[in-house]
Amino acid sequence: MARPRRIVLVRHGESTGNVDDTVYEREPDHALALTERGWRQAEETGKRLREVFGRERVSVYVSPYRRTHETLRAFHLDPELIRVREEPRLREQDWGNWQDRDDVRLQKSYRDAYGHFFYRFAQGESGADVYDRVGNFLESLYRSFEAPDHPPNVLLVTHGLAMRLFCMRWFHWTVADFESLSNPGNAEMRMLVLGDDGKYTLDRPFERWRDPEPYGITG
Repeated sequence: MARPRRIVLVRHGESTGNVDDTVYEREPDHALALTERGWRQAEETGKRLREVFGRERVSVYVSPYRRTHETLRAFHLDPELIRVREEPRLREQDWGNWQDRDDVRLQKSYRDAYGHFFYRFAQGESGADVYDRVGNFLESLYRSFEAPDHPPNVLLVTHGLAMRLFCMRWFHWTVADFESLSNPGNAEMRMLVLGDDGKYTLDRPFERWRDPEPYGITG
């Protein structure tokens, strides 16, 4: 099995929805574009990625949203070294369709009280739903490592929640661990690095906004 040396996860750059939450009333979430600042953020992250990958090949998976596609474009990776696949299972958490700002703010307050992992948005998904589809993608990704010519690098261009849930699934974190973690910032990256012992480690942790509060011994 040709396991990659690195699995890099990147959140999209700043989008119009990150600076104006009324835009969700006029545009679909999947159609929101990067801001000028978001393009600059992604370009800076692209410089770092090109240093990390060098002239090595990269298998790229990108969420089907406009802001993730634009983020990938801003990386300016060598097209001769990458193979790109759009992966719907890496999309943002579904919060419904057209979103009323005040209703979403109210539901976010309910989510904060109920729990980010279990609360399901009306006409949308819970964190647990996203965990299931990210876990399903991870199984497909792992099977891809069976190809003897699999690239030594994997790059996922996705969303903050999906990044945390991917790592939760990969490292077998508990729900209490997940609930204590903050999303990465726009265009931030995390890297799973393969060690000499055959195990992956995270290059740096996610920030915590509180200590985990487990129900039992698994915490």
